[in-house]
Amino acid sequence: MSLTTLTAEPWADYGLVDSGHGRKLERYGRFRFIRPEPQAMWAPASDNWRADGEFIPASDEDGGGRWHLNPNVPDEGWQLGWEEVQFQAQCTPFRHLGFFPDMASHWSWMREQIEPGNEALNLFGYTGVGSLALAARGAKVTHVDASKKSVEAGKANAELSDMRDKPIRWLVDDAAKFTAREVRRERRYDGIMLDPPKWGRGPKKELWQLEEGLPGLIADCVKLLDENSRFLVLTVYAVRMSALSIGELVSQSLAHLGGRVDYGEMAVREEARGLMLPTAIFARWSR
Repeated sequence: MSLTTLTAEPWADYGLVDSGHGRKLERYGRFRFIRPEPQAMWAPASDNWRADGEFIPASDEDGGGRWHLNPNVPDEGWQLGWEEVQFQAQCTPFRHLGFFPDMASHWSWMREQIEPGNEALNLFGYTGVGSLALAARGAKVTHVDASKKSVEAGKANAELSDMRDKPIRWLVDDAAKFTAREVRRERRYDGIMLDPPKWGRGPKKELWQLEEGLPGLIADCVKLLDENSRFLVLTVYAVRMSALSIGELVSQSLAHLGGRVDYGEMAVREEARGLMLPTAIFARWSR
């Protein structure tokens, strides 16, 4: 198999305007922001970046830093949309804005795989944009995240999207422990998406470390799929891990079910020149 690049194209409420010299300029609805981007090693298309705010990283390597925002940027956030899904964007202390735009390529692909009434599991589901994208196509979704704040944001996004009555289970739980319990309950799903962090803690302070925990988590996810299941999507933002590694992990784990495995890099297309800014790696299985 050869490596594939999944490219998220700009849409009405999001675009990568320009990038270069270790930074990127993005539009989120009516606002523009500058954020650090180590992979943007090239020169930007323009040296004149107009923005409503910038995230200035700390001098250490722990990912800290702070936003410098214009007064017109609302602290409580502002509404954005992707297809039928409406959600709240907000400048978070973790430098992102409440969703990951490059995931749009996965959202579109999963909506092509899913059928009304299918059951989908979203692990590390964050603020629920992916869950709502599937629910809008008739899927029954189980959304799991260790952060109560993120799950509450997902419920609020369901309200914004007029999807409060969609069959979505919003669960605050440790993703690995929940998946293990689902295996013991002999549950099955038609599709699973997971976006595990490099490091984190569950609601009861359970420790998660990607390299140690991912093989076991994938093994449990596979036990929740069967010959009638339709997809598994794994996204990883840890820069020290390779697409070849997670591609082989998914290929071996799902070999008994047949189907197809694609893996490679994810990217966002820049509006200024059409170049692709890499963001993450992925592996996905489909029937």
